Amino acid sequence: MKKHITTLALIFAFTFTYAQNAEKAKEILDQVAAKTKSYPSIIADFSFAMENLQEGISELRDGSIIIKENKYKISLMDFDTYYDGSALYTHMIDAEEVNITIPDPEDEETLNPATIFSGYEEGYKYNYIGDGVAEGKACHEIDLYPENRDKPFSRIKLLIFKDNLQLYSLRQVGKDGNNYTIVVKSMVVDKAVGDHTFVFNTTENPDVDVIDMR
Repeated sequence: MKKHITTLALIFAFTFTYAQNAEKAKEILDQVAAKTKSYPSIIADFSFAMENLQEGISELRDGSIIIKENKYKISLMDFDTYYDGSALYTHMIDAEEVNITIPDPEDEETLNPATIFSGYEEGYKYNYIGDGVAEGKACHEIDLYPENRDKPFSRIKLLIFKDNLQLYSLRQVGKDGNNYTIVVKSMVVDKAVGDHTFVFNTTENPDVDVIDMR
């Protein structure tokens, strides 16, 4: 009986600690989301790493991103991707071709980087892992777990600077062994950005073939 009581006590203690950590994680994420939404825009340079330890694959690329409200432009690996809030423009630079599509609403939550700090509000459990350090600065370490077991990843790990509540890194742990890590190298949050930034300009790129699949 004493053994069973001890086991129950440990279960209750773990459950209480997890609930506290989840509450702390949500509090921090809410603060980050509110602060991020107050920015007129986000302009950032980042590194993007893909690794599969089982296959011995490791790739590292640099990229840049501009975000305004739910719009974005990403430059990465010879691709420029524009999203104006409705249409998605994928410019394959080497192929001199741009595809225009309307993204599926279910995919947009995953694909749209502008939703990174609001996507946790539905479909995820979260846990405050503890304090960390990045670039010599104190960080919050938070894990997100998708409630939908069909997602291709099992966990997303966030490192968030404590002093300014800005994202330092995001690591997605894939079920197929592929892990993706984004590290923010620089960020500017006080510049005005026009909506034309998020639309591929066909006039300035007359040699690019436009394939409109809307």
